[in-house]
Amino acid sequence: MPSFDTVCEADLTEVKNAVENTTKEITTRFDFKGTPAAIELKDKEITLTGSADFQITQIEDILRNKLTKRSVDVRFLDMGKIEKIGGDKVKQVIKVRNGIETELAKKITRLIKDSKLKVQSAIQGDAVRVTGAKRDDLQAAMALVRKDITDIPLSFNNFRD
Repeated sequence: MPSFDTVCEADLTEVKNAVENTTKEITTRFDFKGTPAAIELKDKEITLTGSADFQITQIEDILRNKLTKRSVDVRFLDMGKIEKIGGDKVKQVIKVRNGIETELAKKITRLIKDSKLKVQSAIQGDAVRVTGAKRDDLQAAMALVRKDITDIPLSFNNFRD
């Protein structure tokens, strides 16, 4: 039976490369000389460190540009609040989204069931599997999900006939 998986997965190698390129640019830019401006990636969290809020926003802009050049959707980034960490330093933690949260998975499942398409959807971990008898019905389900869910970058993989 034909099926596909709806997933939300960022290319972590490209994210890592974008963070490294941002680090290079921070070290070479004149306005960051002598400041605690830094960026680091641990697991799926990016930590921005700077001396003021405007510096954090500058680093964030550089990161967004580098991610865009590497064709990584910036909607994968879940921005945290800017916090003071003592002295004159501030930091911001950005989480890289990976996987579909349960609430969104339920929303996708409800959307597909309410559409009256001849397909079934099931939540499997951090993905939603959609199965149906016809390939055209599956493609219609993909188009429906793409049209209605715009706040998170979803992709479709494991398409099987």
